[in-house]
Amino acid sequence: MAHVFGLCESSTQTRAELRRGLALPVERCNYMHRYLVPWTAEAPPDAKRAHYAVAALIAARPRPARDLPAPVAAEGEGHVARRARANLGAALGRAVTQGVLKPATAESALHLMSRQSADAVHPGLPALTRQLLTGGIPVDWAVLLEDMAWWNRDRDRIATAWLESYFRITSAQTAPDDLGADTPDVIEENHR
Repeated sequence: MAHVFGLCESSTQTRAELRRGLALPVERCNYMHRYLVPWTAEAPPDAKRAHYAVAALIAARPRPARDLPAPVAAEGEGHVARRARANLGAALGRAVTQGVLKPATAESALHLMSRQSADAVHPGLPALTRQLLTGGIPVDWAVLLEDMAWWNRDRDRIATAWLESYFRITSAQTAPDDLGADTPDVIEENHR
């Protein structure tokens, strides 16, 4: 990730060449090879595609998101620490709670992606991440990269994690103490 952020900051031409790969399969990303082949030469096809897709997404960030400092990975960050970080479902949940996206739109996108292969998910990521970033919602690129690299082999687990993160964030607004004035009566009635 640091390499791609550095490339994007180095020149507008490099950023434009990386951005040309948006929603394209690796075989059609000719301008990106010079930047990514050293990092992906031995990667399996799904991982390579994920690297190319996320590099293009980073390069395509809207100006306000580009002006923010590049994220820095925590030292010694392992798989457990990475799993505690925000996935795409959490970003969509924050977008809903902050009024960037409507709940039906975000939930529909999550449910649709959870049923699709990587070939169908990749083309939708540019518009979705652009909406998030334009609304001030950060995307954890490293988490998205890993999720997309494993999508075709572990889609159910990843989609479940996205949905759980989304509902954990959006349902926090409607916690039991927010249900209304008659809630104590209902709770008291249930205890009898």
